[in-house]
Amino acid sequence: MENGTTLPATTSLSNSTPMIRRNSLNNEAPRREIGTPSSAWRSRADAWEFLGYAFKQLTKGGPGTSHSGLKDQAVQALLLLQALELYWAAPGPAALAPLRGCVDSGDYDAGLAMIRGMSPLMPSDSPRQAGPVTPGQFRAERSLSGVLDEDSREPRPARDRPRFEVLFVDDITEEEADELKTEMLAQRRPSDAFTYELLVVPSYEDALVALVLNPAIQACILRPGFTIGSSQPLGRDLRKYLSGMVGPELVGMPPLGRFLSLAEQISELRPELDVYLVAGVAMESLAGSLTKRFRRIFRRQDNLDLHLSLLSGVAERYRTPFFTALQEYSRRPASVFHALPISRGGSVGNSPWIRDMADFYGLNLLLAETSATSGGLDSLLDPHGSIKEAQDLAARAFGAQKTFFVTNGTSTANKIVHQSILAPGDVVLVDRNCHKSHHYAFVLAGAQVSYLDAYPLDKYAFYGAVPLASIKARLLAYRRAGRLDDVKMITLTNCTFDGIVYDVERVMEECLAIKPDLVFLWDEAWFAFARSHPVYRRRTAMAAARKLDASFSDPGYAARHAEQAASLHDPATGALAEDELWLKTRLIPDPAKARLRVYATQSTHKTLTSLRQGSMIHVFDQDFSEHNQESFREAYMTHTSTSPNYQILASLDVGRRQVELEGFGLVQKQADLATIVAQTVARHPLLKKYFRVLTSRDLIAAPYRETGSAMPLRDGLSALADAWQRDEFVVDPSRLTLDISRTGIDGDTFRHRYLADEHGIHVNKTSRNTVLFMTNIGTSRSAVAYLIEVLVKLAESFEEEHPARGDAGTPSRANPPLPDFSSFASRFQRDPRADGPSSLDGDIRAAYFESYNPGSTTYLSVRELTARIEAGDEVISAGFVTPYPPGFPILVPGQVITSQTLEFMAVLDTREVHGFDSQRGFRVFADKEFGKE
Repeated sequence: MENGTTLPATTSLSNSTPMIRRNSLNNEAPRREIGTPSSAWRSRADAWEFLGYAFKQLTKGGPGTSHSGLKDQAVQALLLLQALELYWAAPGPAALAPLRGCVDSGDYDAGLAMIRGMSPLMPSDSPRQAGPVTPGQFRAERSLSGVLDEDSREPRPARDRPRFEVLFVDDITEEEADELKTEMLAQRRPSDAFTYELLVVPSYEDALVALVLNPAIQACILRPGFTIGSSQPLGRDLRKYLSGMVGPELVGMPPLGRFLSLAEQISELRPELDVYLVAGVAMESLAGSLTKRFRRIFRRQDNLDLHLSLLSGVAERYRTPFFTALQEYSRRPASVFHALPISRGGSVGNSPWIRDMADFYGLNLLLAETSATSGGLDSLLDPHGSIKEAQDLAARAFGAQKTFFVTNGTSTANKIVHQSILAPGDVVLVDRNCHKSHHYAFVLAGAQVSYLDAYPLDKYAFYGAVPLASIKARLLAYRRAGRLDDVKMITLTNCTFDGIVYDVERVMEECLAIKPDLVFLWDEAWFAFARSHPVYRRRTAMAAARKLDASFSDPGYAARHAEQAASLHDPATGALAEDELWLKTRLIPDPAKARLRVYATQSTHKTLTSLRQGSMIHVFDQDFSEHNQESFREAYMTHTSTSPNYQILASLDVGRRQVELEGFGLVQKQADLATIVAQTVARHPLLKKYFRVLTSRDLIAAPYRETGSAMPLRDGLSALADAWQRDEFVVDPSRLTLDISRTGIDGDTFRHRYLADEHGIHVNKTSRNTVLFMTNIGTSRSAVAYLIEVLVKLAESFEEEHPARGDAGTPSRANPPLPDFSSFASRFQRDPRADGPSSLDGDIRAAYFESYNPGSTTYLSVRELTARIEAGDEVISAGFVTPYPPGFPILVPGQVITSQTLEFMAVLDTREVHGFDSQRGFRVFADKEFGKE
């Protein structure tokens, strides 16, 4: 913004004409609406930054210089901030009137001094937990700096402490609010680990707005006097989003009911926050009935206890048991008489040859390297101390019953879960396009694999997800064949590499209606961040499991099941209705029979803060203790190293802390930044000539979308919430699939040559005509600006080359159809003579180990293989063939190879294909093992 003199269009939050309201800055000026909350963090940061720029420019004017345009823009920025600062404790609305006075009076030097005085505290381009404070509060803190305290630790200066905001909900006057803030300020001590400011709002609705807009809020305090509706000019998007939370039933509700309702909504929006109740009378009678909703209940006079509880609640989330233990261990002197010469830097620090390792990584890394499990440390294989505490905190953060850390990636996490559940002969339903680690896990477990096909996106050369109708049809087919008891579990990827997200709750609900004891494994390798956002959270495995658990306890749910069950059975005989009716019906499971056995594996390192290979297994299994605890322990022992990387474990602990303290703001920013890129590509005249960001309409077929928005988050938070509530599949807004077909360049070349080699931009996945960009919690606005700049430069270069390239905008040649899973060879089917699902599952383990026999396999070139298939021969793959990325096999051991597979391989532009030898070809079973009968 320092390079221009206008307030950028992105600063506006209003999606409609501003409402005219009384304005404390100018009684005649319009009051800005709060429109799209997802970008409020960016609009607020831009407005404050622009004010700093404007005052600086205004001070440079000499006699006769006119700055009327700049003054008008500064007023507009102040009007925008007036709407937003009501929901931040600092600078807050009180800081705006003096600045407006400086604009009106022409005292620009004073205004610039105010801005500079607040500059270290201004919102940055990312939502910070350490919100700014007013100069008055700083003066009060400095006055406390010399106060002695019983805590002997050296007090940290107030400016250096993590800072957060506390939402206080009560309809009180400004004078009462100031008095309350003064009373709470008086409770501060130099030894306090954190500092905070109070944000006071008067109503139920204002409290929800603050929680949606302000990620710095870490705790909420409710008092009986709050009203229901907001008097602020909330935009249409925000009003619509809140409409499902603030209903007419609140009007006649007694105070206790409003307390509970608001506490419930806070938990839905921001479950990590602590909620406190301050009651005026009869608090003893409330205490026993409200403990599930409130961390504590206080009297109005209990300010010190309330202050200490606020700090304690945040400290509980800030606590990192293993990371802290590892730091403390590294600071203690020790002599090493065990394996690991690198421990304490012993083999590095005194070496003239490898000392640069210590220079590069730093001494702390070497001091923390150890194989010790005592001295405050713990054993990952048998945790009882700091690792166990860290895992318990992670379970709380992600809504799981249990959480287990994994230090060698989600590939291993997947194998652990599968081996703990599956025994030889058990049938597992699985998306054929899941990560290769699942397929290898089936080999180890000896499971019968029944592959499900995702819907293909042939035009873009990748797959979507598996429709629920296909899953139900497969389960019903097993039931029809009398083999439903053979089916043990189902494994699906949520979200997919390309960002397709399932309706997890609905999938589990309808599957349990057919098979009540089905076990679910949701591979959330790319979706760990979703827990931190209220819209994304509902489509995570743990949140969906908890929601279903609550539904199953509702008598009304049981009644709905009973009513539906009557329609799905013959009233006279009790026989099951035709499968077609089951397929068309949105099924409701029997809550008395259904068992919630849900597992999620997450690559923490992919989307949250963690060192590479840091992963977690989250468990919500009602039968874990009875049916899976021992087998899970054995599987965990099988796949977990006895020398786990302590740095990875510590990073998982720290990553969990970040999720609980700033995850909401970071994920909100992540999605908003992706939306900026998509909008820029769609609007820029040159970018849209060569590129297009694929939308929900491109990636999800109409039958799977009830809503019509192409990019829901672009249309507002309410549109996003609506799509994620109703559609069978949705697209993660932080995934941007860029169609590059009009450039005439294939995806692999575009990735390596144009992005990585020429401009230092790294992406992970391409198809023949698309490139996948992902924003994450570490993405900055500068990085987004650079990406846009590079895309413009590339488009300009394509434009210059146009005469030699032919017609601009001509798409590359069409892609061949994506290959579905063909079938297992009859040798590996359970009963190849039977019709139905017996031909749909195969013994992948038998095929895998058959290839170990000498002389059982051979190699065929593509030409030889094509000739054999055209001649009508059945050629069987002897191993996995896996393009990487994305990492799922297009051939598995025992699968019949088809011409469709070869056509796809012929145009595949991925450089790394595991299991395919470019010199010798495909490894297949020799004819002597598969002679025709």
